[in-house]
Amino acid sequence: MFVVENTILLVVDMQGRLAHRMHEKTRLFKNIQILLQAAQSLNIPILHTEQVPGKIGKTIPEITQYLVHQHPIEKSSFSCCGEAGFIQALTSLHKKQIILSGIETHVCVYQTAVDLLQRGFEVQVVGDAVSSRTLENKELALARLTAMGDHVTSTEMILFELLKSASHEDFAEILKLIV
Repeated sequence: MFVVENTILLVVDMQGRLAHRMHEKTRLFKNIQILLQAAQSLNIPILHTEQVPGKIGKTIPEITQYLVHQHPIEKSSFSCCGEAGFIQALTSLHKKQIILSGIETHVCVYQTAVDLLQRGFEVQVVGDAVSSRTLENKELALARLTAMGDHVTSTEMILFELLKSASHEDFAEILKLIV
């Protein structure tokens, strides 16, 4: 079970026109927005990346509106772990549980999850907060990750896992985000 004190939210490459070509993009954007707001309420650190932003574009406004005072980690490697700046930012937080969201599930999210698992992190990929241009690619990536020992979760499932109880001081605030 993930705990607030040991968790990081990672949002991968929610950029430019590519983000708007994702399968079920409205649901994707909404669930990442919920995760970002919840992370802020729970004081969970947030890392976010941009894949070659000079070519793909910057993080979309639907997401950056919840990333005030946050700077993206630029990368060219598909896996976030291929970028020294990401590894430095990640290790400086001294946490071992990663909530993983973003695009594309079958490329950057998949490769990042595999690398994080190999580095000893616990990873939960949020199935309704990741996407690919096709549903088939998303489903194939999630199936492979599950077979490798990764855990696929949902936005609501991970939030309630973090809260543990309706008596959590932030329960009412988080509940407002999902109902």
